[in-house]
Parts: sequence; C-alpha cells; structure tokens
Amino acid sequence: MTDFFIQSDISEIVTRIQNISQDLSGKTVLLTGARGFLGRYFIEIFKQLNNQNLVLPVHVIALDNLITSGKFSEKIIDDSNIEFIQHDVTEKFSFNKKIDYVIHAAGIASPEYYQKYPLETLDVAINGTKNMLQLAKENNSKFTFFSSSEIYGNPDSKNIPTKEEYWGNVSSLGPRACYDESKRVGETLCYVFNQQFGVNVNIVRPFNFYGPGMQEKDFRVLPNFASRIKANKPLKIYGRGDQTRTFCYITDALTGLFQVILRGLPNEVYNIGNPEPEISVIHLAEMISQIIDSKISHDVINYPDNYPSNEPNRRCPNIEKIKNDLDYQPQVKLEDGLKRFFSWTDLNYIGKQ
Repeated sequence: MTDFFIQSDISEIVTRIQNISQDLSGKTVLLTGARGFLGRYFIEIFKQLNNQNLVLPVHVIALDNLITSGKFSEKIIDDSNIEFIQHDVTEKFSFNKKIDYVIHAAGIASPEYYQKYPLETLDVAINGTKNMLQLAKENNSKFTFFSSSEIYGNPDSKNIPTKEEYWGNVSSLGPRACYDESKRVGETLCYVFNQQFGVNVNIVRPFNFYGPGMQEKDFRVLPNFASRIKANKPLKIYGRGDQTRTFCYITDALTGLFQVILRGLPNEVYNIGNPEPEISVIHLAEMISQIIDSKISHDVINYPDNYPSNEPNRRCPNIEKIKNDLDYQPQVKLEDGLKRFFSWTDLNYIGKQ
C-alpha cells in the first residue's frame, strides 16, 4: 500500500484497460486537475503504463492550480515523461508540442469547497473549459470533459435510473447552482466547439466515485463517515437520511473513464457509475457498521451551514449506453469497495471531522 493508493487498485485498472492502452503509446496527453482525487489516479496509471505496458511512453502535461489539493499538493511524480505545471486553467495555456488528448478533469466538486469558492467553481467549468477546448481545436486533440451527475438535478421517479437524454431538473439559484449550472454550460461549450469547429468531444457524467485517495476533508459522505469512525464519534447524517445514492468504486470509475477517453464514440455523452445498489444514507451507515465489524451510532441532523441542503433525493445512473458502445461493466460490489476504502482510511485518516 502506498501513501495515497492501494497499489493493487492501480494494477487492476491497468489490467482492465490493457487492450486499449496502446492507443496512448507515443502520444501526448494534457491532464487538468492533476492533483485532485481522479487526477492523482490518472498520474499513477500513466506511470505504470510507461513502466510496464506501452511500446513508447505516453508524455503527460499535468496541470493544477492546487486550490483544493490539500496535502496532495506535492509535485513529486518520479517519471521523466510526466511534467507537472502549476497552472490555473481559467488562464490560457500553450505548449510547444502537439497534444493528442485533452482530459479536462479540473473542477471543484465537493459541496464544502464550491460553497467556499463559488466564483472559482463557475470559472473553471466555464472559462477553463473554453480555454481547454480552444487548445484541443488548435491541436486537433480528442477532448474529454468531466461533467457531473449533478447536472440532472433532482429527477422525478420516472427518470430514475437516469439516462443521458434526460434534460435535468436543476435550479439556477441556490448554493449548488455554481457547480450544477457551470457544468451544464461546460457541456454546451463542448457542443458548440464540436458543431462550429469539429472538435472531437466526449462528455462523462460521473456518479459518486469513491476510493482510497479521497481527502479526509473532502466533506462528502464516505470521507465524512470514515473520519468520524476514525475519531470514534457518531456518524452525522444530514436531512432525514432517506436520500438515496449509488456508489462506483475507483477501479470501475477509471476503467470507464479510460474507455471513453480512448474509444468513446465521437461527440457522445456517457454516464459512468454503478447502478446497483441504490441505497439510502441510513442503510449505508448500517452496511458500513457490518463491514468494519463495529457498532457505529449515528445522529440524523439538520444540514449544517457548510453543506447545501437542496441536494437531490435520488441519484442512480442508467449505464446501458456505455455498456452497449464500449462494453463497460462495473465489477466491484459495494461491500467489497467499502472494505477496501475503510481499510485505507483506517491507516491514512487521523479522525478530526
């Protein structure tokens, strides 16, 4: 086990994408959000691909402004083919070599942080996306935009599981709007750049990715729970606790992301997640108690000031499109993923929540 990752997870992802990974051989990739949760996995995967799999190494330009990277702001990557540049993507960026793939993963995704940085959240998803699309246009790069399942808002029951064709039920006002609406604008920019300039784009909509490497102060439900458990404190469940989610373990998440980045059909949008089980937050707390074999108490409380209360009641993806187009299939059951995650947090969290 490394400081930040379960190495077996990295190896599992590399194995699962080995039949498509040679697409990266000798190519140049621009990755934004490189020190975020997903960005650090991309870096570790690229490193292992260079060490063990690719005929020619992939060269990676890794960008991040480090605004929310916390203790992961260190820039030691230990691969001569991976170049870290501290850069804010809301400012224009140029590079002196051709870029084959642009992976735009930069964004402020935690409700705690996008309430703290609402203008920055808007800026990275709108102006940052426009800048990266312009770079892709100039380089004739394949462009992948990391949107969010949040763009669906609060779907009615007939649209759950939610398909990519659903237009969403999202408020333009309120504490979540800076994130939700900016991701929607980012998607529109992708559409415009494709229609006007022929940029080859894909949009991915992640559904609750989780795994080792999540910051303890990420403030989303699983890091919150893990930190409280580490501190021997009751779990805090916001609202009534009957809101439901599905959770996608990081190995399934990255496998799906690479499938879209490398083989996604031109200009298509893909949900990525695990539709089973759709579970309430209270049931999730009970499952965790069984998994770690410890009696965990929980308190159901009102939403705190630092967490937006207008969250969706349900969130569950329909993934038939990515299954049919790219043969994607989640493999990690929720119980198994939670075991891996809580084994990691027990060693790496300090329990201050």
